[in-house]
Amino acid sequence: MNGKGHVVALEPRVSLLDALREHLDLTGSKKGCDQGTCGACTVWVDGRRVLACLTLAITCEGREVTTIEGLADGAELHPVQRAFCAHDAFQCGYCTSGQIMSAVALLESTLVDARDGRWANTGLGEYLVPVNADAPDIDIEFVDVQDKVVNPLGVKGIGEIGTVGAAAAIANAVFHATGRRVRELPIRIEHLL
Repeated sequence: MNGKGHVVALEPRVSLLDALREHLDLTGSKKGCDQGTCGACTVWVDGRRVLACLTLAITCEGREVTTIEGLADGAELHPVQRAFCAHDAFQCGYCTSGQIMSAVALLESTLVDARDGRWANTGLGEYLVPVNADAPDIDIEFVDVQDKVVNPLGVKGIGEIGTVGAAAAIANAVFHATGRRVRELPIRIEHLL
């Protein structure tokens, strides 16, 4: 665990996330959806990105597990962590550790092709990115009554684009960490190549 050995007595059904948070006091990985959807619990097992809420802790016996707490080198933050701090790329901050762990895993699996200087990622085929075609059909109904939950800016939650400039901050963090400026949203890997 983050370069150190730990012995923990657990029931076979305990998730890696619960083992980290409740038994090892490593609370950087967050329990968001607990269904593998949000990515807030992302850690590395033997260098591969996994969702800790869907991984049984017992399957990690004898394997190297790295959490957000183990990403820094002592007091020296990883460049992606520094970039997120420098560019305030947090939104509410709850899922930031998962975003950072995923971003670092992606960047570390990306190599520069010596032939043309372009970035190459041989493992990119393993990343499943949802597209509009994956969305279910939705029936839209217009109503004349204004929702009482809507704030004066016309949005319902602080995470919606109308109130938070997180997309620009994340784009700046990507630039700072990779040297590639992304000017189109959503940020996609082809923007970085």
